[in-house]
Amino acid sequence: MTDKDVSKVKRKGTFKSAPLPVEAHTGAVLSGEELVNVAVAALEDVKAQDIQVLDVREKHSITDFMIIATGTSNRQIGAMLDKVREAVKAKGVKPLGEEGKGDSDWVLLDMDDVIVHMMTASARQFYDLERLWAGAEQSRSASAAHHSPENSHEHFLKLNKDQE
Repeated sequence: MTDKDVSKVKRKGTFKSAPLPVEAHTGAVLSGEELVNVAVAALEDVKAQDIQVLDVREKHSITDFMIIATGTSNRQIGAMLDKVREAVKAKGVKPLGEEGKGDSDWVLLDMDDVIVHMMTASARQFYDLERLWAGAEQSRSASAAHHSPENSHEHFLKLNKDQE
């Protein structure tokens, strides 16, 4: 670079550089089941509650699995989203999209074969995705066993009783 070129750059105030090369992921592509395992582990790390995996391959062709998890607050739901996004990106998976960021009661992370729904307890009860996809093969995370219908918490029992 000559002195003349430097003076031009100084007048403009910024240097322009070429875009950084994008690092290609050389590892194997994760299967839907492996992606589910990565997402569930990330949700468990941030203490998500009642993690449920629905196998919807026989129901429709949009996705293979849906993961539904409950957060205690909008702030925790944001942390859940960040943790899952980071975990799958570390494995070379780029999410297709996110919906409901911010103060939303329901956040969705679309990873093509797996869609993760992260919701507050009230939103989860209102939308009742498990009932919507009734008949799809369902499994609960081991850490969510204490949140199963057989072990309902008192506040959920009261909430259900109030709605009757």
